[in-house]
Amino acid sequence: MYIAHDVASGGLRLVTAKYGAMWRNMHRMVHNIFNMRAAVTYVPYQDLENKQMLRDLLDSPNDLINHIRRYSNSLTTQMVFGFRTTSNADPKLRQLFECFEKWGHLAAGASSQLSDLYPILQHLPPFLRPNYRYARSLHKKEMELYLGHWMETKKGLLNGTGKPCFCNDVLRVQDTENMSDGQAAYLAGSLLEAGSDTTSAILIGFVQAMLVHPDVQHRAQAELDQVVGQARLPHIHDAETLPYLRAIVKECIRWMPTTIMAAPHAVTQNDEYMGYKIPAGATVLINVWGLHMNPTTNPNPRTFDPSRFRDDLRSEFECATARDPSQRRNYIFGSGRRVCQGMHIAERSLFLAITRLLWAFDFIPPESGSMPDVDDLVGSLTVQPAPFEVKIIARSEDKKRIVHETWRDAEQTLLNGEGQWKIVPQGMAFSTWMPDVKEQKE
Repeated sequence: MYIAHDVASGGLRLVTAKYGAMWRNMHRMVHNIFNMRAAVTYVPYQDLENKQMLRDLLDSPNDLINHIRRYSNSLTTQMVFGFRTTSNADPKLRQLFECFEKWGHLAAGASSQLSDLYPILQHLPPFLRPNYRYARSLHKKEMELYLGHWMETKKGLLNGTGKPCFCNDVLRVQDTENMSDGQAAYLAGSLLEAGSDTTSAILIGFVQAMLVHPDVQHRAQAELDQVVGQARLPHIHDAETLPYLRAIVKECIRWMPTTIMAAPHAVTQNDEYMGYKIPAGATVLINVWGLHMNPTTNPNPRTFDPSRFRDDLRSEFECATARDPSQRRNYIFGSGRRVCQGMHIAERSLFLAITRLLWAFDFIPPESGSMPDVDDLVGSLTVQPAPFEVKIIARSEDKKRIVHETWRDAEQTLLNGEGQWKIVPQGMAFSTWMPDVKEQKE
C-alpha cells in the first residue's frame, strides 16, 4: 500500500505496516494493554463514558452520531493518552474522524491501487501524481494531530502531571527502541483511530437496526425489564442473564461489518489453496462483507435476526479465532497475526452501550415516517449507515431521572472541574513505570 502507507502514513501506520522487527515490537506493546486480562480493568472507563452518552442523548437526541463518536473516542483517549474527550464538539475529535475518512477514500481509490499494481508509477515526478501530493498533505494533517497528542502526553508524564496510560510503555522504551516522536505518535494514533471508528460505526448500525426491526427492540426491552428492572442501569455483570442482548451484540457485528474488506495481508512463502498457487509476497484480502452476508451460513443475511446466535455462548475472541473456519462467525476483527487485539474491549463497550440504550430509550420513526435503506452505506475501507432520521425518546420519566442522577453522581465523585479523572481507578493494566520526575527537572 504505497500511497496509503508509505506516503499518507509516512510508513508508520500500525495496521498497514509490513511484518518485521518494528511491527513485532509495536504489536507486543499493544498486547500489553489490550489483552484479555487487561480489558477487564477498563470497565470503569466504559461505565463513565456510557453514562455521559446517555445524558447527552437525553439533552440533544438529534446529535446521535456525534454522541456515539465521543463515547468511543473518549474511552480510547483515556487508555492511550490518559485524558477524556469531554465534548462531541472537540475539534481534535472532529479532525480524527475527518482525517480517517479521507485516508480511507485515498487508500481505496483506483489511483492508489494502480501504484501497487504497477510500481513504476511510484517513481513518476510529483507533478504527474496528484494523489501523491494529496497523500503528503493528508499525512501532514494526521501527524499534526497524533504528534500533538503524543507530545502533550509525554510532557505530562515527564513533569508528573500526566495520568497512567499506554504512552507510559511507549515512553519507557522510546530510547532503547530508537523510536522517534513521530513513530511513537503514529503508534498511539493508530490505536486511537481503531478504537474510535469501529465501535461507533457498529453502534450507529445498531440504532438503525432497532428502527427497522421494532420487534427485536421490544423483545430486548422485555428481557431487560425482567432481568434488570426499572430502578438501575444495566451493567457488565448482567451479561450472563441477558442472552438475547448478547445475541444482539453478535448480530450487530455480523449485520454491520464496518470493515467490508479486511486490511491486506501478504503470504510470507509460496502457498496453495484449492488448486490456486499463491506466490510469496502476494496480497491476500478477506472479503468480510461477503463472508458475513453468505446466505449459506446466514440465511436471509440482510435481515437483522439475533436468533442466529441463540446457542452461541462464545466470546467474540473465541468466534474470531476458531481453528475450524466453519465455526468462525465474524471476520470484522481480522485474522492471523493481525487480528484486532482490542476486540475484548470492543465487545464490552458494545454490550454496555446496547443494553443501556435499550433500557433507557425507544427508537421510533420520525414524524415524516421515513425509514432508512439498510443498504445505503457511506465510507470506503470502513463503512457505516448513511445518515438517517430517528426519534429517540426516554422510555419513562423515572428512567430519565435515573440517567441524569447517575451521570451527576459520577461527575461529582470522579471528575475534576475540567471533566478529567481526579484519580485513575485502581487496577488498570497500565505499566506502573513512571519517569523519574526529579531527574527530569534537574
